[in-house]
Amino acid sequence: MSKLPIRSVAKPWGKDVLPAPFVATDGERIGEIWFEPPSGLPGLLVKYIFTSEKLSVQVHPTDAQATAMGETDAAGNPERGKEECWLVIDAEPGATLGVGFHEPVSPEVLRTAALDGSIEDMLVWHPVKAGDFFYIPANTVHAIGAGVSLIEIQQNSDITYRLYDYGRPRELHLDKGIAVSRAQPLDPALARHIPETGTVELASGPYFTAHRLQGVPDAALAADYAGPLLVIPRQGEVHLNGDVLRPGDCAAAPGIAALTFDPHGQAIIVRPA
Repeated sequence: MSKLPIRSVAKPWGKDVLPAPFVATDGERIGEIWFEPPSGLPGLLVKYIFTSEKLSVQVHPTDAQATAMGETDAAGNPERGKEECWLVIDAEPGATLGVGFHEPVSPEVLRTAALDGSIEDMLVWHPVKAGDFFYIPANTVHAIGAGVSLIEIQQNSDITYRLYDYGRPRELHLDKGIAVSRAQPLDPALARHIPETGTVELASGPYFTAHRLQGVPDAALAADYAGPLLVIPRQGEVHLNGDVLRPGDCAAAPGIAALTFDPHGQAIIVRPA
């Protein structure tokens, strides 16, 4: 296992000025930078997302719902659902993330709101800054606002049901999306601010566990990450099998013992649950 190949994806809603260490090619608006999932960890995907416009209001199914709906991947295999989490790394003044509703919404009202656009005002738009963290369970209606740069850790799935897209000429998926939507307020425990320093648990869900690591892991954390994992350097360097990993990289490792961490650095580590 080693450094993962990077894909830069241009999007109309992307940004032409990216937070360091990333640089957009002249004339391109980069919306996503993501890392090819390794064969040893095919169920996990890490992305950086950069927005200059609001992204669609959308929702993802659970694994069971994806199977029940007959969803398949490009190879015809049963598709996973999607749980994900976001760590904001940069935000312009006024930037927001739309997650959950102000109050419970019935399927009938949700359909009407998706069709007439009032769903946008029914969402809770959370003002954000660097260090804000959100866990997004499957069935949670959400949207990324403009002026946000974030790291997304997710189940590796392509299923997105768009409920509303601000009049853009893209397909909506109202029947499937409404069928899987849990149109309720977000559990407050799923949104918080991460301190600038220290080792912090980010996510502990049914599909993956993630920590923001400060310096060298202690024995308890090292034992918890003894198996295959992904590492995302944020400050300083991480060494793996002769590779030097720096901010902007992501790598797969057979276990935390294979990694050498900068005692003054920070990195995100992720493993399957």
